Amino acid sequence: MSSFAQNQKDAAQYLAQFNGSVLNHINGQQQAALDNTWFEILSPIDLKPLAKVAHGKAADIDLAAQAAHHAFTPWAAMSGKQRQKILHKVADGIEARAQEIALLECIDTGQAIKFMAKAALRGAENFRFFADKAVQAQDGQSLYAQGQVNVTKRYPIGPVGVITPWNTPFMLSTWKIAPALAAGCTIVHKPAEFSPLTANLLVQIAEDAGVPKGVWNLVNGMGEDAGKALTEHPLIKAIAFVGESRTGSLIQKQGADTLKRAHFELGGKNPVLVFADADLDKAADAAAFMIYSLNGERCTSSSRLLVEESIYDAFCAMVADRADRIKVGHPLDPNTVIGPLIHPEHEAKVLSYFAVAKAEGATIVAGGKKVADLAGCYVQPTLFTQANNQMCISQEEIFGPVLTAIPFKDDADAVAIANDIEYGLAGYLWSQNVERCWAIADQLQAGMIWINSENSRHLPAPFGGVKASGIGRDGGDWSFEFYMETKNICFAMAGHQPPQLAK
Repeated sequence: MSSFAQNQKDAAQYLAQFNGSVLNHINGQQQAALDNTWFEILSPIDLKPLAKVAHGKAADIDLAAQAAHHAFTPWAAMSGKQRQKILHKVADGIEARAQEIALLECIDTGQAIKFMAKAALRGAENFRFFADKAVQAQDGQSLYAQGQVNVTKRYPIGPVGVITPWNTPFMLSTWKIAPALAAGCTIVHKPAEFSPLTANLLVQIAEDAGVPKGVWNLVNGMGEDAGKALTEHPLIKAIAFVGESRTGSLIQKQGADTLKRAHFELGGKNPVLVFADADLDKAADAAAFMIYSLNGERCTSSSRLLVEESIYDAFCAMVADRADRIKVGHPLDPNTVIGPLIHPEHEAKVLSYFAVAKAEGATIVAGGKKVADLAGCYVQPTLFTQANNQMCISQEEIFGPVLTAIPFKDDADAVAIANDIEYGLAGYLWSQNVERCWAIADQLQAGMIWINSENSRHLPAPFGGVKASGIGRDGGDWSFEFYMETKNICFAMAGHQPPQLAK
């Protein structure tokens, strides 16, 4: 890994290519918003301006949707084998510019290079996986019945809207866009307004790799203008969204009039359950990793720590020790674990929970403060103890490096506390009792459970939540179920006689 000084130098050079402006990308062309309006983005590192960004609105979304509509028929008609070759070239392009992507992601989001160094490689992996799936995307089933044979086939749904968040935006964009393109859909992508840099880079890499003009369009803007227009546009057949649960609800309302299909990967307040018979060192490492890596700004973070009463104090001390030893600093420093939070607005939200925790009677045993000697949005890794599940710090998604520890009495109590929440994205369970693990995993109200492990992604496996944490599943063939329609064709066998109403 390069030195801190070299990373800073390289990042400045990569940023210079934007020449101070991040544009929309419609029908193969980089362009300003049609009304020539802009908004400014700040670096969370020092709060200095990074660039001005084209402020797309309804007219820009309409132009992009029209481009996606006209490009859809030839792209959908292309064979899966042809799309496979193009998407592999996209992956090649991503890998060739991996350092550039990683450094731009760091200065745009505040995420540490320790984690972003692999962001491009994960993005390339997404494209390779779905490139190979493209060959079989249209495959269906043969279903035999008495007197008939049914044959199914899948077809791409049409132009889709993809709305991605500001936490790890590059990887999450590839996670949504790669299966859409592999299925034969065209897209209009609206990235989060806080972090537009790598989205602009990605669409250019794609077209350089051979993705035809109009297949992939990009419009920057705010949720209330560009986002709303995208979710309401009649040419857009589906919306894939990653973000806050309240925004997901709003998108569903906005898409109702055009009967849009929606896929939502939303918020979480995910429990990690630690029993006395667990490997406590591994459990403490995993608990700390899943809340303090990526600045705690991830939907699958284990933000509620549920610990068996007999080990509660000792285990919380182990996690607090790990939190105290984490380096907070500049995201381009290879030694940094926690960089600055994405934006002053989000930092203020996270910091507000420190006063809430004290007012509710919780104890702050690690962190609980802004890092005063750094200019940007830096917050100490924090642990709240002596909490119960009714507190705001236990129920609300803080989305930062903040962990709430709650004691439980027994298996039934652990399950009750874990499920007493509006969210249901992920759960983590630490115990060496296999029967307990099976029983509790079956009872937890969450879309994904990891046992004796942190979040370890497996691309063919389904990814998604229940309750307020989402609708639908990503990964493997589950992605195609969203981006494609299934048609059934029924063949009558010889000798079939339709009913006769009159003779």
